[in-house]
Amino acid sequence: MPNPHIPGVQEENRPPRRQTSPQNAQDFVVDLARTLHDDKCTDVVAIDVRGHSQLTDYVVIASGTSDRQMKSAMDDTAKLGDERGFPAFRTSVDTRTTWGVVDFVDVIVHLFEPSTRLHYDLDTMWGDAPRIAWERPDQVQRNRAGL
Repeated sequence: MPNPHIPGVQEENRPPRRQTSPQNAQDFVVDLARTLHDDKCTDVVAIDVRGHSQLTDYVVIASGTSDRQMKSAMDDTAKLGDERGFPAFRTSVDTRTTWGVVDFVDVIVHLFEPSTRLHYDLDTMWGDAPRIAWERPDQVQRNRAGL
């Protein structure tokens, strides 16, 4: 039965979480976020949901600009998972390509078209969970004061 809070993610028949170290999983999350950024996705957020979710340990959310770009970004995340020993359990895209998910069991990646992202509002749903810094040093946003 689909989880009503996370579209496309099913609880039944879900494999157990992998027996990897938390650091390996978090390093994978950082690399996923960087891959999405490199694929020109915007508003990339990596969230540590351990203790907040029964389904997964980490959630990565990003926005895409077109169905072609979103498909390519999802393919690149699945390829990274294969390379890093986190093969995708399930990948799904809605019929209009406004939302896609790559489920790595320990990590779930959601890629949304911006208005669909606002509709599901997963950022707020996981608002009390810690964010993971993933930006490379040259990518860190600075305010006008240069801080």
